[in-house]
Amino acid sequence: MRWLFIGLLVSVGVTVGVASPDLTFMSTQLRPITEAEWVRTVLLPPFTEETGIRVVFLGVEEPELTTRVLAEYEAGKGSLDLVGDLHGNFLVYYKALKDLSAELSQLEALGDRTLAKTFVELGRIDGAQVYIPWMQATYVLVANKKALAYMPSRVATEGLPYLTYDELLEWAKNIYQATGEKRLGIPAGPKSLLCRFLHGYLYPSFTGAQVKKFNSPEAVAMWQYLKELWEYVNPAVLTLDSMDTALLSEEVWIAWDHTARVKTAILERPDDFVVLPAPAGPKGRGVITVLAGLAIPKTSPDPAGAYRLIEYLTRPSTQAMILQGVGFFPVVAEAAGAVPTGGLKVLADGVAAQSAAPDLLVSIIPGGLGARSDEFKKVYVDAFTEIVLRGRPIEEVLAQQGALLDALFRETGAPIPVPDVYLP
Repeated sequence: MRWLFIGLLVSVGVTVGVASPDLTFMSTQLRPITEAEWVRTVLLPPFTEETGIRVVFLGVEEPELTTRVLAEYEAGKGSLDLVGDLHGNFLVYYKALKDLSAELSQLEALGDRTLAKTFVELGRIDGAQVYIPWMQATYVLVANKKALAYMPSRVATEGLPYLTYDELLEWAKNIYQATGEKRLGIPAGPKSLLCRFLHGYLYPSFTGAQVKKFNSPEAVAMWQYLKELWEYVNPAVLTLDSMDTALLSEEVWIAWDHTARVKTAILERPDDFVVLPAPAGPKGRGVITVLAGLAIPKTSPDPAGAYRLIEYLTRPSTQAMILQGVGFFPVVAEAAGAVPTGGLKVLADGVAAQSAAPDLLVSIIPGGLGARSDEFKKVYVDAFTEIVLRGRPIEEVLAQQGALLDALFRETGAPIPVPDVYLP
């Protein structure tokens, strides 16, 4: 009986040891069943093999993570070691997160990864580095290589060129004059992402803000530009929700869209396309990023272990693994070199070049609007319809739609999305 009792104790001890994780990683990202299973069976095992640290990955909805982090912070004791979340969500509970300035310096000192500077700066809130950039989704410009022959001569074609919107207009015009065809594609169908092009790309590039300068002299100039650009946009886009099919049929040679909506074309014919950074306007290169970061709660039981996991997840090779496994793009410049040849590399090269642009103006999709988020989109799309398609006076339309936009943010109390400052 004595030896049986000792054996039971040993057995219980072993069982407890196996069941008790070394690190708990909770994330609002990669939570769908197939993605979460990929994280547990493919992404994390190499980390465990290398470090001996076991990780329990918990994919949850945003409210659950926020509530858990805040509750543990208030209690002064927690069980979450590392959290993964979107930029906008971190703004709600950033005071419960550890300042990772020292950890960021350690990552940079490794010399094998260059985190996108703009994304790092977004992670700095109230003077503290509350998260480290982890992965992103975004929108880019895709060009059939046939179109490169018509690019403005002053644009350097070595590498991936950083175009301006004026150069995009000239490029589209050159193609039209040479071929008689309108080969520029900007999706404008009923389920397209035209609203994102307007509020996250054109507005910041021309005015320096998504919302604050909606009705401004700079905005008037932007809409005048768009009317001129639209003369060279393929008319079929008014029925198209994405650009992949039009790129494959060569109905368009140059297209702007979300990476997920051009991915099929590039994967099918990787040798025929290049992915370019979005163009720049007078205020900079406005782009939308769906930016996910990694943060360590102040109540983390093992912040050192959590940092080791951050180090692993931001390695170029791991970033490339994430792209191949679940389609999220790297935030580390060197990751593009770790992606095998093919369509994914074409996409990764373009996204990396866009993220590294020195004039980048990152826009975040507005949060806090709740059930009224569709009203935000409608303001921009309705302005487009009235100004570009129906030819109504720009100032008149902006005054009407601007009043609706102001009321929306005033009534919901939602924070003005970045970039939200008046630039010189």
